[in-house]
Amino acid sequence: MYKVIKIRVELRLKAAVIGTGSWGKHHLRVLDELNCLDSFVEKNPELRTLFEKKYSIKGFSSLDELLKDRDVDICNICTPTTTHFDLAKTTLSHGISTLVEKPLTYSSSQGEELVNLAKDNNTSLTVGFVERFNPIIVNIKEQLQKQTFGDPLLIEFQRENRWAGVTKDIGVILDSSVHDIDGARWLFNEEPSVVFARTGNVLNPKAQGFVGTDYEDFATIILGFKNQKTAIIIANWVTPYKVRRISVTCTDGNLSGDYMSQEIRHDDGKSVTIPTRKYEEPLMNELKSFVESVKLKKSPLITGVDGLNTIKIAEAAINSAKRGAPIYLDL
Repeated sequence: MYKVIKIRVELRLKAAVIGTGSWGKHHLRVLDELNCLDSFVEKNPELRTLFEKKYSIKGFSSLDELLKDRDVDICNICTPTTTHFDLAKTTLSHGISTLVEKPLTYSSSQGEELVNLAKDNNTSLTVGFVERFNPIIVNIKEQLQKQTFGDPLLIEFQRENRWAGVTKDIGVILDSSVHDIDGARWLFNEEPSVVFARTGNVLNPKAQGFVGTDYEDFATIILGFKNQKTAIIIANWVTPYKVRRISVTCTDGNLSGDYMSQEIRHDDGKSVTIPTRKYEEPLMNELKSFVESVKLKKSPLITGVDGLNTIKIAEAAINSAKRGAPIYLDL
């Protein structure tokens, strides 16, 4: 008499990080904790040696070198925005599931090509909108789905801090406001039909080392949705301290939160409730979700189309500011 023993074999995916700078280094750490970090690309030889020793993995000076030496399942692209398109085009053409840090690409035409390429190669494409995985946004989304406080009417976002000197190839809208453009789309569960924006520049970008001189460093964006629903997005690189806040006005109450402390407030007009919960690292939640989606061959929570539509809205905001007029969308 033989006994049948079923053994579950856990599929271990192999992931590579492209670019290990200010944000890419965190991708290295998290993927290592998830036990799927295989290799990385870093042009700087000192950084390459540092991370090779730290994680006991192989580093390469270019994506081409990595692909000649390694078979990987996932690539996380954490390089400057103007490099995203060429790198993602290469990884997707090799059938590699790809996460591109926000924004997806420098232009919507490039983003559209990547979305089509991912579809043609039957591979996964996602964008690093890490705030969707912040517990306060998860909680707000749950409350809106349950209609605990009625219907959402107005969402206000604040994303402010002093320019750190890292981002030099795009302005504050493509770098920062895209998080909240995506957040508005996600929480209202639809695309905006009109965009109006005002922007300005006080940092003297040429002196600060920007590629050009047309990049905005402060912006206010208004997104109009169906049934008068509105999102107001405020972002700048001028405020000397960091601000990351959201407020959602509903027909029967208000939801507000701080992205950094992860404190969420529920106000029904009679009392305020502040739920207690354990702190969670949004990047860990994000990468764990993407790895699981690849492993299970499911669509990621954030799709390439999400990234593409967000760029289209960001471009409309930039265009609106230049023209001084609203831009109407059909997404």
